[in-house]
Amino acid sequence: MKPGKALHRDFGIEIEAIDLSSDAVERAYPKIRELFEIHSLVLFRNQNLDDSAHIRLASLFGPLEDRGDFDQFQVSRVSNQDLGCRPKGVDDAKMNRLNLQSNMLWHTDSTFMPVPALANILHAKVLPSEGGQTEFVSTRAGWRRMNPALRIKIQNKVFLHRYSHSREKVNTQLAQRQIFTKWADTRWRSLWRNPVTGEDGVYIASHAFGVADLPAKEGAYLIETVLDALTQPDAIYSHKWQIGDVLIWDERATLHRGRPWPYEEARTLTSICVSATGADGLYEMRG
Repeated sequence: MKPGKALHRDFGIEIEAIDLSSDAVERAYPKIRELFEIHSLVLFRNQNLDDSAHIRLASLFGPLEDRGDFDQFQVSRVSNQDLGCRPKGVDDAKMNRLNLQSNMLWHTDSTFMPVPALANILHAKVLPSEGGQTEFVSTRAGWRRMNPALRIKIQNKVFLHRYSHSREKVNTQLAQRQIFTKWADTRWRSLWRNPVTGEDGVYIASHAFGVADLPAKEGAYLIETVLDALTQPDAIYSHKWQIGDVLIWDERATLHRGRPWPYEEARTLTSICVSATGADGLYEMRG
């Protein structure tokens, strides 16, 4: 295993010469984790992970996130194909398509859950002829570059998060599904400090609907202002998927979104989120 090229001037690195499905991944994990902490986004090309290998890799990072969408834990399929394994509540083509559209908003996974995500491990299985990129920005770099006046406004704030809020932006009927309303609102501090590097990243998402101690309209405006500041065009890394790609990103330090593709063409990626723990700075984040 060896570090390769940078993915963007702000963040991200390709890691070469390792088979993530082999036993070598456990020996290499400390170095992978070090690069993950430093670069926030790591790319591995030409991988072939079945579900068991995907689970083994994810388990190295921490507890597997289980949203209770299935009767037992399953590797998630981010797909427009009828795979017979869609979460309860998005079990028809229309709702599934709308849910995929919601993923095209800038977001951080699982900010709406009692325990948010540390990382997502996404693996490309089936790709369309064009489109379908996944885009990322570094919220650490965004924080460093942010206008000082805006930094002051959010430095000690607490953002309020709700899953149905991001779905409401796409479709009211989708937002009312039980899968998106079953969790109570969450409160997370605006900055997540990495306990390894000491760097702060803005912790925000399309799920953020308000700011504690601010009127609703003022809080919503501040959230949109921050998202806009973080996602300027030159801050974006747009990943054009190849079959076999595996991306692992730090949910504490990045925002991401999907991009459209010809929906009549199949696209399937497999995903596992790993939950954050106290060692990842979770306890200091509670608002």
